[in-house]
This record gives sequence, structure tokens and C-alpha cells, in this order.
Amino acid sequence: MKRSEILFSVVQVPVDYVMIVLAAVSVFLLRDVLPEISDLLNPKVYSMTFKPFLMIAFMVAPLFIVVYAIEGLYTIRSSRSFWKEAFMVFRATSLGIVTIIIAVFLERDWFSSRFIILAGWFASAAYVSIARIALRKIQRYYLVTKGIGVYRVLLIGGNGRVRRFAKMFTKHPEFGYRAVDIMESGSLHRIDIIRKERGIDEIIVCDQSITDDEQEKILDYCQINNISFKYFPTTLQTSRFALRIMNGEPLIEFLHTPLDGWGRVIKRIYDVIASTFFIIIFSPIMAIVAICIKLEDGSGPIIYKNERIGENGKKFFVFKFRYMQWKYCVTHDNPDFEEALALENKLIDERSVRKGPLYKIRNDPRKTRTGAFIEKYSIDEFPQFFNVFLGQMSLVGPRPHQKREVEKYHEYHRRLLTIKPGLTGMAQVSGRSDLAFEDEYRLDVFYIENWSLWLDISICLKTGRSLVVGRRN
Repeated sequence: MKRSEILFSVVQVPVDYVMIVLAAVSVFLLRDVLPEISDLLNPKVYSMTFKPFLMIAFMVAPLFIVVYAIEGLYTIRSSRSFWKEAFMVFRATSLGIVTIIIAVFLERDWFSSRFIILAGWFASAAYVSIARIALRKIQRYYLVTKGIGVYRVLLIGGNGRVRRFAKMFTKHPEFGYRAVDIMESGSLHRIDIIRKERGIDEIIVCDQSITDDEQEKILDYCQINNISFKYFPTTLQTSRFALRIMNGEPLIEFLHTPLDGWGRVIKRIYDVIASTFFIIIFSPIMAIVAICIKLEDGSGPIIYKNERIGENGKKFFVFKFRYMQWKYCVTHDNPDFEEALALENKLIDERSVRKGPLYKIRNDPRKTRTGAFIEKYSIDEFPQFFNVFLGQMSLVGPRPHQKREVEKYHEYHRRLLTIKPGLTGMAQVSGRSDLAFEDEYRLDVFYIENWSLWLDISICLKTGRSLVVGRRN
């Protein structure tokens, strides 16, 4: 899902809110300013000054936002026509107005201007619809003229359907699709070349003669490289799919993860709020740890920056409290880097207790006394709350690995790089560092495919409980 689509969908919420408040203000002024309206309603049985009325409008507007969300008006990448959009807005606004009418009926002292309620009904629907049209036109302008938000599509198949869709994409750029190439077969080698040269956001298999086995291989490739996979259905079935209509024909899209669209937005909001909370709560502990590290080994930095591989293979620095003696830290900032790297490779060969791309050194002799304590209780990872706050990591997700570890991945392992790495994850609360890498991979894939906000909260709670017990050395 394109960032521009998420941005416009998020912006739609405050725009709708403003339009609802503006509609309320308009009908209030209409009632009190226009003489003919005043004469029609005279004598007024309801009076309220503008300021308290505005406060009521601010408080009532969120009700409409909730109703709009329930009615599906914030669906990302919606292709609704104007009239369908306007009808959905009117229907959702009507539900909100009915709720207000019921509330007024139960408590007349709260609000009793029938004109404002009824006029606000139509004004709100009109204002919101007009604002949505304007926002949609702005989005379409950037889509057509700037190419912002365009999906690069690879079409696979040798039938007439492929040519029809390629022609449709060219004729209607406002749909937001651009065919980067057309292939008659599902050659992964050629797909990989096209992806590297031109980029691919979606692959659509248009030909039912492509075998299920070929489609499964393409699906695996798409999941590893974070590409949306769609196909015109054959006998292949999946429990995670979305059915859409394109050019009058049914189209099935495989869903890699709920962490797309609003899921991504919700997770980011949770990360910012929770990381800010944890930074404030644990700041006294982090200050004490910093002092202890400096007193025991003042020759190096307190915070150790370790390069890791994050979402989509991007490099970033993970922040950790330094729990090793500075002369043994494997970083280019260390003047004894070569000796430290040689020692670490030796310890990996002799003492690593993990199989696969990752390593874990049992009874690591490089630790300081402070380092051994904070590493046992994962206090060394507290600075990663800043990584989460900065958006480089998430609170929950696959753990970030070093470049030399990622280079040992099998191709299918790269699916772990399709979402942000986490400070904790399924593997950490299920077996921590004692798990074999393949078991950790399966748990992380389960998380990717079944993410929910409650799952994040649950993992965070379990992580807190695990920290009290501490790691086994």
C-alpha cells in the first residue's frame, strides 16, 4: 500500500471533522442571521449563544467520525464513484443524526432546535461530500501528473485479458496502475530482473493456464519481496484473501499481513505512545545504568550503536547500553576493531549455542560486571525505546539482525524484512534466545500474518513478565 494513499486516508479524518463542525456553524448562523428564517421560526422556543453551541458541535462531531469509520468510509485505496461515495456519506450522516435525535428525545434540556438538527443533517452530508471530492481530485492530480501513488504492475499471461488490462492502465491513468511489463510465463529469474530494473508493486496473474505450482512459487517470491500478489482464480485457494472486481471480472488478492493501511497507522500510534511512556518510566533506571557503565569502564561510550538490517533491507543503528569492555566491542569506532572481531569470531566458533544464521555466545567473557547484570535482565535494550520512537523499529516484531547474519538467510527467510523489526516479539516471549532460528522464523511469520493491536499488547505484557525472570546465560 502506497504512503500517499495512507496519508490521504489519514487526512480525510480531520477534514471530515472540520466539515461537520463547519456545517453546524453554518446552520446556526443561518438560523439567527437571515431575517426570513428568524421570522419563520418566531417566536423561538430554543436559544443558545454561539460559544456553547460551538462546544457542543466539537463534542458531537467525533460521533459522526466513528459512524463513518463503521460504515467503511475510511477504507484505504477505495475506488468508489462520486454518487456511491455521496450516498454512503448521506447514509452514515443519517445514522449519526438519528442517534442525536434519540438523545434529544431522552433529554430535551440538552438541545432542542429542530431546525439546526434537520438543516445540519443535509449540510453535513453536503459539506463532507464536497470536501471528499476536493481531496480525491487533489490525490488524482498528484497521481496522474506526478506519478505519486502509482502502482507498478507486472502482468503475467498470454491471453487477451493481459492485453485488455495493459490497454486499460494506459487509457485510464487515474486508476493508479502502470504496467511495467508483460510476461507469458512465470519465470522468477525474469521477474527478479524486472523488479531490480523498474520496480514492482503488484503482480497480477491473468492467465488460468499458469499452473498452481508456478503461482505458488510466484506467491513465495512476492511474500519475500513485499510485493502484492493477485490472480484470476483457478483451483488455488487461500484463507487470507480479498475479492475485488476489476474491469468486470473477479480478482483475488493475497493478504500478506494486516500490518498494511490502517493497521500500519494504528501500530505506529501505539509505538509512539508506548515508547514515550516507557522512556519516561525507565529514565531513572537508564540514568543509573549509564553512571555504572562509565564508572566501571570509562574508556568507551555508554550507548553502543550496532548496525542492523531493518524493514526492506534498510540499514540502521540499534541503540544498546554497552555491556562489554570497550576494547572488545565490534565497531569501527573501536581502535582495536580487528582484534575484537577476531576474538568474537573465535568465541562464536567455540561457544555459540545456536544453529542457523544467528549466534549466541554462552558465558561471554567480554562482559563487564554491570554488563552481565543488565544483559541478563534485558536492561541493555532499554535505549531501543528511542529507536521505536524515531520509527526505525517497532515495540513488537522480528528481532533485527546484523548484515553478516542476514547474508546467511535462505531466500524465504527474507520475509522477516517485510515489516519493521521489533524490540520484542513472538520468539522472545515463547522461548527467548534459546529457540532454534527456524522455530523463531515460524513464530515471526505467524506474527506477520496474524497481527492485531491486542497481540502487540499481549506480547508486551508477556515480555515484562519474562524480564523479571531474566535470561539464562
